[in-house]
Amino acid sequence: MFASRVCAASARTLTRLCAALVLLAAAGLSSELRVRVRLSDGLVTEEVLEADSEKDAISLEFKQGDGTLITFVADFKQDVKIFRALILGELERGQNQYQALCFISRLSRNEIIPSESMARLRQKNPQAIRLAEERRGLEQLTMSAAVNLSRAWQLSSHIHNMCSEAREAIYTREADVKHWLDKGVDGSIFEALPQTVEVPSFQACHSTKDMWQPCLCTYSLRLEWYPCLLKYCRSRDSAGKGSNYKCGIKSCSKGYHFTYYVPQKQLCLWDEET
Repeated sequence: MFASRVCAASARTLTRLCAALVLLAAAGLSSELRVRVRLSDGLVTEEVLEADSEKDAISLEFKQGDGTLITFVADFKQDVKIFRALILGELERGQNQYQALCFISRLSRNEIIPSESMARLRQKNPQAIRLAEERRGLEQLTMSAAVNLSRAWQLSSHIHNMCSEAREAIYTREADVKHWLDKGVDGSIFEALPQTVEVPSFQACHSTKDMWQPCLCTYSLRLEWYPCLLKYCRSRDSAGKGSNYKCGIKSCSKGYHFTYYVPQKQLCLWDEET
């Protein structure tokens, strides 16, 4: 996870290189793929994608230009997705060395390829700078509940390791809470936060002057490149009978915008008017 120098290439060359990701047979249950990706600010970073077929999970991690480490986990067994941001703190303003945030939500179908397919994914040119084929719309998420880390294993076994550093900053949505409660998850996992966007009782953090005043914080991130769909090719045998087989992936880029309550603006210094 590091920012690399930007390589110049024609659009035609980049398109050809971005297509050079193929699915190969692999005996292992887990695998790692390192992909060079151009971020929205023009910098190039390295994404590390890991797949574990046995645990039926995928992780994606990269470092942004400002040093923030973004980690995404898709837990297919529990249909849960987890976002974690490790944000460098502003020491001169009284913050810790870094601040951790975790956002948890339901994983929908066709958001990302299955772990088994990800584990077989290989690239022919590791030096290529990947550009997503499809830029999906920005998803707005209002995180209206906090999640108790010590009991979060009921949602996903990955939350404890992912979010232990964000113990007091693990958030989810009201709609997801209702879904999990209907499935029998213990309600003591969740704590409603003292705010809603529909009836705003607090100012946005970027317009709050008092550093110790509660406010509504926003945080945005983008998964700039990830395999979102499988591609199928068609072949014919010697008798002329046709059949489909997996022959590659489609890549996507997607942004997420989270809104949530913080007890003091000091916990949301990035959300300021410029």
